[in-house]
Amino acid sequence: MDQAQTERTQSPSELIDARIAELVDWRGDMLARVRAVIREADPDVVEEWKWRGVPVWSHGGLICTGETYRQVVKMTFAKGASLPDPAGLFNASLKGNTRRAIDIHQGDRLDREALGALIRAAVAHNMTTRKRA
Repeated sequence: MDQAQTERTQSPSELIDARIAELVDWRGDMLARVRAVIREADPDVVEEWKWRGVPVWSHGGLICTGETYRQVVKMTFAKGASLPDPAGLFNASLKGNTRRAIDIHQGDRLDREALGALIRAAVAHNMTTRKRA
């Protein structure tokens, strides 16, 4: 079965499980930890699989993606520029008007509390802007 067939037969959550399992180095562990924080911060989060292999979390709109690269696990927040970030987690894509990202490198400490607050702020922002639309 090729990748496209697999993606049609598995749920997004199963595809994210598989991505985590296939990343046998620190990135798999970090993606699993990020996912756990997201699910804890928003028990109603919807997991999606988009753009040929990118884990996506949504609630009332896109919250963030969980991309994995050779040197980094990148969380891109669709509307990050509109979110409060008192802990200063955003460290990438800082010049755009909409998105913001967090690049997590090997050995970085994950601030679960601050990340959870950012997830909840993204959901609240989605729900507020959704009501106006």
